[in-house]
Amino acid sequence: MSATSPLSDNSRYEQACDQAIAMCDGNLRSTIKALIMANEYLEIELEELQAAIDAGCVPARRSHAESNAA
Repeated sequence: MSATSPLSDNSRYEQACDQAIAMCDGNLRSTIKALIMANEYLEIELEELQAAIDAGCVPARRSHAESNAA
């Protein structure tokens, strides 16, 4: 993982905010609602993945070389 400067992170976040707001036609309330919904979805996905890991239902990990060859 490469280190990035705080300025580039801030710029990236500003751009992501602008894109999210634009996707909601400039409506900030709709933008916040969409982000909350997306976060809830990701939290549920994480819980389901954790449950699958705990139950041993996870396929064997492929090596980095194998995943690059696919």
